[in-house]
Amino acid sequence: MWFKRKPKNRRLGREQVLDVKLRSSQVRATRARLVAAALGTTCAMVFGAYVLYRVGGWMLDRLIYENQAFAIRQVDVQTDGVISVDQLRRWAGVRPGENLLALDLARVKRDLEMIPLIQFVSVERILPHTLRVLITEREPIAQVNVLRRRSDGGVEVAVCHLDAQGYVMMPLDPRQREIPPNPLEDTLPVIGGVNASELRPGCRVDTPQVQAALHLIGAFAESPMAGLVDFKRVDVSAPEVLVVTTGQGSQVTFALTDPEQQLRRWHAIFERGQQSSNSIASLDLAVTNNVPLRWLEASAPVAPKPAKLSRPKKKHV
Repeated sequence: MWFKRKPKNRRLGREQVLDVKLRSSQVRATRARLVAAALGTTCAMVFGAYVLYRVGGWMLDRLIYENQAFAIRQVDVQTDGVISVDQLRRWAGVRPGENLLALDLARVKRDLEMIPLIQFVSVERILPHTLRVLITEREPIAQVNVLRRRSDGGVEVAVCHLDAQGYVMMPLDPRQREIPPNPLEDTLPVIGGVNASELRPGCRVDTPQVQAALHLIGAFAESPMAGLVDFKRVDVSAPEVLVVTTGQGSQVTFALTDPEQQLRRWHAIFERGQQSSNSIASLDLAVTNNVPLRWLEASAPVAPKPAKLSRPKKKHV
């Protein structure tokens, strides 16, 4: 037992050892190759896309956007109103020779519709050389007189026009008109009692009294009374009624709603007065029953208003 050999250490006596480190290094190398391949593929795709983008942009510029075959030679402007075509071309800001396909149509439309006198604009390309612009103008139906200070410290009366929707616009300069203004045309009815702070060119006056006055003016133009009296002024300072003054000296009060029915009642009363040689001094149509009415004393029958040249009708474009 003394000469018995001691058992060997198992760790030192192993004959086969798993190469764990070698296997891990192979996995890491494989992963590195995959990551490098992915990065290379991604970079190649990005570079290829960039090259295609640059080549495509260059081809678009050379073949389309800088091609003189699409240069603008004619700006065809048509309007249904009185603004001169040359003035509309200047407002559009389109120069002959610009590329028709590169032109920003939305910009042209926006610039024109920012002019208070213009209601709607349609812009289209007609290849290869024509830009067509169709204009719908705002038609003034009433005016508002406001006081404003001059540069020398004085005060002057400024005139603002309103269309049927209540949009504010300044009178058109005679030099910007296609047809010179005719002094014999009907003057627009004046709306009084409007707050001057609400009169911003290009903006809409939304107060109920002003909207009701515009509705009344439009309804009056289509009623039988339009050929019998002059519609001179509408006072909107009262909160619930409109007070109309005619060129024949009558004062008629209207409610804010249903002007067509009130105009029919006015016409019936006017015709009855004509039959009895009486003229209306004041009439309150805001009252539905027992309408307050006062006749002019010792009045003669009111003759129909003299015919005047009407404003030019809007053209269809």
